[in-house]
Amino acid sequence: MTTTFENRIRKTIIKKGGDILNVYFTAGYPDLDSTEEIILLLEKSGVDLIELGMPYSDPLADGLTIQQSSEVALKNGMRVSLLFEQVTKVRKLTSIPIILMGYYNQVLQYGIGRFLNDASVAGIDGMIIPDLPMDIFEREYQDFFKEYGMAISFLISPMTSEERIAMADRLSTAFIYVVSQSSITGKSQTLSEQQKAWFKRIKGMSLKSPTLIGFGIHDRQSYLTACAYSHGAIIGSAFIRVLGEGKPFQSAIPSFIQSIRP
Repeated sequence: MTTTFENRIRKTIIKKGGDILNVYFTAGYPDLDSTEEIILLLEKSGVDLIELGMPYSDPLADGLTIQQSSEVALKNGMRVSLLFEQVTKVRKLTSIPIILMGYYNQVLQYGIGRFLNDASVAGIDGMIIPDLPMDIFEREYQDFFKEYGMAISFLISPMTSEERIAMADRLSTAFIYVVSQSSITGKSQTLSEQQKAWFKRIKGMSLKSPTLIGFGIHDRQSYLTACAYSHGAIIGSAFIRVLGEGKPFQSAIPSFIQSIRP
């Protein structure tokens, strides 16, 4: 099986060196066929990475905004196989790295080998599975991911031990997802001194993997703060709120991205 996509995410981060902007949105939201247009507009607006969420009825890490977008997407008829079809179609028009974010049960229900094969064929570059234990990944799935050229990113939070941080560094083949706070997504408060101390701690560990900070990154200031301590930032809930306003994508998406990174 080809490994064409294995390092495209990390290569993008390393080539740019910093100020990476990774934008998350839920596939099938606000409309079932929105995925392709949103991806292309994000790329045109200057985004570096795209994180595509698989809508799920029982998310563990997602706040209300992303939960609601998942509910709408599922009601719209979004399913994993259709998501792969949409990515296959848009891959003919863009080479921007696409990361699939979902949950362990979704992959198990689909079948791990079939899932990785279909994701690879569609042009997915990597995955984030927040509830997949690292030890199970290393023992049971790591070789599958290598076989299909699929990168993976693991999450660390202020509650993660140094031993587990080192494990995430060793196993992540795309980047380490640095969770800014011990809570769900969508909290849009100003980043605190305590959070900045956490970012500084991670930066000082000289990890081998690139790091991107997510959860609570919602405007230019929080993005710049994240970039000061890592290779970049992940924005999700704030962007989904823009999609939900009902304004034309052609103007709303570039305007939002320019508000974050002119």
